[in-house]
Amino acid sequence: MHRPSPALPVMLSNAKPARHQHVDLEAVQENPKKLPWGEGERLQKVLAKAGVASRRVAEDMIEAGRIEVDGRIVREQGLRIDPENAVVRVDGVRVVVRDEQVYLALNKPKGWQSTMSDEMGRPCVGDIVAERIAAGQRLFHVGRLDADTEGLLLLTNDGDLAHRLMHPSYEVSKTYLATVNGEVNQRHVAKLLREGVELEDGPAKADKFQVLEVGQGKSLVKIVLHEGRKHIVRRLLAEVGHPVTALVRTHVGPVALGDQRPGALRVLGRDEIGKLYEAVSL
Repeated sequence: MHRPSPALPVMLSNAKPARHQHVDLEAVQENPKKLPWGEGERLQKVLAKAGVASRRVAEDMIEAGRIEVDGRIVREQGLRIDPENAVVRVDGVRVVVRDEQVYLALNKPKGWQSTMSDEMGRPCVGDIVAERIAAGQRLFHVGRLDADTEGLLLLTNDGDLAHRLMHPSYEVSKTYLATVNGEVNQRHVAKLLREGVELEDGPAKADKFQVLEVGQGKSLVKIVLHEGRKHIVRRLLAEVGHPVTALVRTHVGPVALGDQRPGALRVLGRDEIGKLYEAVSL
């Protein structure tokens, strides 16, 4: 039985209307107040810098009514906005327009600490992003993975997004692949996990559970949950009689680990960031 390997990348769709998006005629006709000349930046330039489209294409998108600024559809060319504070959406999906915002996906290696520094000198996440921190980026990790767990860990300097991703009220799902002892009975264990089990710090349950492989006294399972309690996956599976021997986190909400190697970093794409914003209602 091999140790779990990361799932293949999930192909994310292009921008699409937000779940609660609506268009009213007043919003279309009344554009946001234009900043005085010399203040802010032209909207089409901001969109180009954010990687949405070239300036010429951005102008066409504005004319077509596909761009929102602070909740209002913009049709005026040359509108100047404040990238530090404006909320910009393309086809209903929010885009990052602030230059200093950083969004990274890390495949945390097994044995590494989910900390930015370690007083005992053990390898930690901070070692992997040391050059970025030395260059002035103030990064922090979104949640944690215990040292024996590998897989997807998000890093950012966007405090609002990080806070909401970690807050249980937003129920952002996390997906794990676990190798466990014993040949798992799909029907029996799935029923237990869906109904919930009692742990020492209260009841817990999985959102989804699937057995992927069984053989030679071990099983490979996929478990999805939005719980954030310490060692929750390991404790859940141990409680139903199948202790974990290897664990990989493959997804955080819409972001997939894909085929990243352990220790590798990648910058999140615009679609992924937009989906994260949508997941936590930003």
